[in-house]
Amino acid sequence: MADGKADEGGKPAGEEQAEEVVSTVKGLLKRLKKRDNIDLDTSLYAEGIGLDSLETAELSAALEDELGDDPFTSGEELPETIGDIVEYYEGKSPS
Repeated sequence: MADGKADEGGKPAGEEQAEEVVSTVKGLLKRLKKRDNIDLDTSLYAEGIGLDSLETAELSAALEDELGDDPFTSGEELPETIGDIVEYYEGKSPS
């Protein structure tokens, strides 16, 4: 808790955000019948999860529905890993 902020459960705000992002991604992967044993280094494409363009669009929509926006339409560099998605939302969290 470097910034001293935590949620009511005592978790640092960034950790809670990361868990919410990973939970959203895992929910979609389960629906798509993709592997859901992921970590922050897991690639979204090819040898990682193996998302195609339609599945990536579904992930984008799911993140926007759950979290209010998504890193795929932000105009920034497209995420390549689960960690890239988490970093996007952590960068948007109020300090």
